[in-house]
Amino acid sequence: MNYKTLQLTFAAQAATITLNRPDKRNAISYELISDLCGALEEVQNSGARALILTGAGKAFCSGMDLEDLKALIGRSPKQNLEDSETMARLFQSLYEFPKPTIAAVNGSAIAGGTGLAFLCDFTIAVPDAKFGYTEVRIGFVPAIVSTFLLRQVGEKVARDLLLTGRIFKAEEALKLGLVNEIVAPENLLGRANALAIQLSENSPLSLLNTKRLLTEHARAELDRQIEAAVRENAGIRESADFREGIESFLEKRKPQWTGR
Repeated sequence: MNYKTLQLTFAAQAATITLNRPDKRNAISYELISDLCGALEEVQNSGARALILTGAGKAFCSGMDLEDLKALIGRSPKQNLEDSETMARLFQSLYEFPKPTIAAVNGSAIAGGTGLAFLCDFTIAVPDAKFGYTEVRIGFVPAIVSTFLLRQVGEKVARDLLLTGRIFKAEEALKLGLVNEIVAPENLLGRANALAIQLSENSPLSLLNTKRLLTEHARAELDRQIEAAVRENAGIRESADFREGIESFLEKRKPQWTGR
């Protein structure tokens, strides 16, 4: 398939998806979501034994695209719900992907970009990589990503990262267990490919069943939590604070919150 917002390549035992909007810092657009879902399906049906996800240019993924962010204001409740369901499907597809996944984080991964980076089975980052669940700073609720983060770091750490919306560096992410390794930029893809080759030496059936076991272990609870997160994510978009958060962000000014 031809993709407008990413590149999909196959080499040796691994497929590599490269988010390819460097001029937009690989921001998440609805077109990118569609492309990424399509690429994941293509890799799943291919002979690749592992998947590497990375970004072109200096950023891994800077969060939501500004043009798509503007378009969120004034959407109907039905559209907000559909948008939230689309994002949830992407995150859940990556989380439940049947083959081993490796995020090669080449730069900043913010908001939804943080979600993509940490949903992979392995996350390798360069020293200058930065992360942050920044949604609360612009009137969003990090509802969908919180579902997965709670499983990874526990409630206390999740409260810190989600409620402050602060930016944190690769070194802290490593200590929290969200990043597996920190490597020099020139070694990033080489290390990711080496890991992919290492994984490909294991039984593909064993890997498939192990990932399925890990996913199925809490599927009922996860599905219920994601459903609630989708509703929460859609609901906040009808608030005055949401509109103010987006408008102030786009206008590069301090928001004036009303709590409504």
